[in-house]
Amino acid sequence: MAAHLIRDGRIRRGYLGIGGQNVPLSRRTARVSGLPVPSGVLVLTVEPGSPAEKAGVRVRDVIVEFDHHPVGTVDDLHRLLTERQIGVPAALTVLRPTGRNELEVVPRESPPRG
Repeated sequence: MAAHLIRDGRIRRGYLGIGGQNVPLSRRTARVSGLPVPSGVLVLTVEPGSPAEKAGVRVRDVIVEFDHHPVGTVDDLHRLLTERQIGVPAALTVLRPTGRNELEVVPRESPPRG
């Protein structure tokens, strides 16, 4: 990462275009869904035109995996959205009342802050 910071003057991160919060899952839900962690990221907002919207992510979805890695918290998701993920299709697993769904999302580069 330090090499990227020196070369580019910043760290590039992947971006989905959602707002979310950590939520606990019931033991039953985690067990039935085959999840290794009893929590996920509840989607509160989906930005128009974002990679998440294009993938079909909906408000109230609970993200539980990204690129086949468990996502128990917002921090987990941020750690997985590395520079290598930018422009690369990845599986995004969400829980809905109808069950577990796997969507394909293509993260783009996170817009600069400020």
